[in-house]
Amino acid sequence: MLAPVILCGGSGTRLWPMSRDLYPKQLLPLAGENSMLQDTLRRLEGLEDALEPILICNEEHRFLVAEQIRQMGWNAGAIVLEPEGRNTAPAAAIASLLAKERYGAEVELLLLPADHVILDPAAFREAVSRGREAARAGRLLTFGIQPTRPETGYGYIRTGDKFPGADSSVREVARFVEKPDPETAREYLTSGEYLWNSGMFLFTAERFLEDLGELAPQILDACREALGGSEIDFGFLRLQSGSFLSCPSDSVDCAVMERTAHAAVVPMQAEWSDVGSWDALWEVGESDDAGNVSQGDVLLSESSGSYVRAGHRLVAGIGIRDLVVVETSDAVLVADRGKSQQVKSLVSSLRQAGRSESRVHPTVHRPWGSYETIARGNRFQVKRLTVKPGAVLSRQLHHHRAEHWVIVRGTARISNGDKEVLLSEDQSSYIPLGTEHRLENPGKIPLELIEVQTGSYLGEDDIVRLEDSYGR
Repeated sequence: MLAPVILCGGSGTRLWPMSRDLYPKQLLPLAGENSMLQDTLRRLEGLEDALEPILICNEEHRFLVAEQIRQMGWNAGAIVLEPEGRNTAPAAAIASLLAKERYGAEVELLLLPADHVILDPAAFREAVSRGREAARAGRLLTFGIQPTRPETGYGYIRTGDKFPGADSSVREVARFVEKPDPETAREYLTSGEYLWNSGMFLFTAERFLEDLGELAPQILDACREALGGSEIDFGFLRLQSGSFLSCPSDSVDCAVMERTAHAAVVPMQAEWSDVGSWDALWEVGESDDAGNVSQGDVLLSESSGSYVRAGHRLVAGIGIRDLVVVETSDAVLVADRGKSQQVKSLVSSLRQAGRSESRVHPTVHRPWGSYETIARGNRFQVKRLTVKPGAVLSRQLHHHRAEHWVIVRGTARISNGDKEVLLSEDQSSYIPLGTEHRLENPGKIPLELIEVQTGSYLGEDDIVRLEDSYGR
């Protein structure tokens, strides 16, 4: 049996302003119509005897992850909530312990980040199939990407001898090497002995747990305690917080792969990218004759080699060369394409300045739907709310603001103090300051409404929840 494990954590700060803490890149449709998480799940289709996937994510993203799985018509074997990210080794440990408990020690785990692009999914599945014999023989496999250029942004794997008894392409790992300088990267490419380290892994639960227990026992002990004290919360598996937070933070590579005697590598040619920057998205995107990759309402003239993305309005460029231009409703990024890795430093500056643009996306997703702030000023704020069919917001009140709801589409059931009303398009309701209220969509189509807030303080923390269907 093959248990896919999808790692959904991370914030993807190099892809700001699209990717933000509360809506990171793996949940965004950056390289196609589907989100990167959904594309990762679709690549599993056709794998022999694959089980329902285990997903490991930050608890802040749990409803987003669950909704994206639901949209695909899939079921998850488990959605595991980390109270805080501890890198990939603890996530792999939790998944291995859980899979061993459910399916036995010999179950094979396919560990995949949710934020990679693979343009040839058939080649990916073929590489997984090639590696399974070696995994069942007790090897810890990583997937190495055949390099196409002297890349300095990836770690490398030097290949060793052929693994005996397995597919002839499976190799021993001679050594892992860090990101090289340009000259060394050219040497690696010329030698033909090196592969890019993809960060994807295949192993049995028994082998990984044995090696982890020998090489990083503190991680294994903390994860065993965290899983042992876990509880089911609205269908999510919530790890015991104290135990997990005591776990050392380390990657699978550093904790195990670089130190084990059981490492092997499967070469893969699947048009792979870890999409770590806007430049990487430019590389995998469909370009015009001038080398421009654009998305949205974009108009370019006498321009070349640029990545331009418009989210909410027309973006026009004349004579631009090798730039990244990304527009959202609340921010615009303009950068030299070759310096797009430095966006991470820009986001750090935004955080230090206390700017909400580093954390909150213009569209904020909630378990009941989403909202977008479309205007704000002194003592007022205007939002557009979308409520999913059958969804209901918490029963709540506000100490510092009143609200006026105008129905734009669909039907709303509104509890306002001791009254309950059913409103449809063009009808409205006023919620005075301090009044208990609740909003529900009893219909079969999304409910859309405009919310006008007025008052002395309009922050999201001015919500007193009296009853909530989502355990917040």
